[in-house]
Amino acid sequence: MSKLLRPHPWHGIELYDSREEKILNAYIEIVPSDTVKYELDKKTGYLKVDRPQRFSNIIPALYGFLPQTYSGKNVAEYSIERLGRNSLKGDMDPLDICVLTEKNVIHGDLIVNAIPIGGFRMIDHGEVDDKIIAVLKDDAVFGELRDIKHCPDGTLSRLKHYFLTYKQIPDPDTDEVAKCEITHIYGHEEAIEVIECGEADYHGKYNYQKLESSVK
Repeated sequence: MSKLLRPHPWHGIELYDSREEKILNAYIEIVPSDTVKYELDKKTGYLKVDRPQRFSNIIPALYGFLPQTYSGKNVAEYSIERLGRNSLKGDMDPLDICVLTEKNVIHGDLIVNAIPIGGFRMIDHGEVDDKIIAVLKDDAVFGELRDIKHCPDGTLSRLKHYFLTYKQIPDPDTDEVAKCEITHIYGHEEAIEVIECGEADYHGKYNYQKLESSVK
């Protein structure tokens, strides 16, 4: 019977495929060809429709989140130290991740091995909403990249454009447009530090006790 049970993508999957080599497990929610934005239903672990992609901008990457991470106190304090904005708080979601690949992946709801190369420090209505940027392990085009400084400028520009515009749809209740800004683009080492903060926040939030694991 247990073989029929599906692990929850947020809680039932390890963060790292190889902690030593910094190879992440990334759960993918949406792909570039999606015309609607999907997101994880935290209660059930299934994907649900968040909203239609009403604009022509398309994310040039696989997009999802990092299992067993949480944007809470540690993630917020990390950004506060770098920005000097004391009012910031975490967005209370798992850390988001964009995975660059030359391959045409046709659907989400899958796990990929990804190597972090950097990230965007994004603030969304006063909440820290970092976007970790990674490459698909062994990808023929992006797989050799190890730091965001080696990423093509055009790819980064398209990613920035997507995140700064995809929420430019007025809230149906307030008629306000979300205020998003990308304050910094950071490299591999800082991305690892953000991920570590997200992992610590997850452990604190869910009183997580690490069990012996084969992941090294």
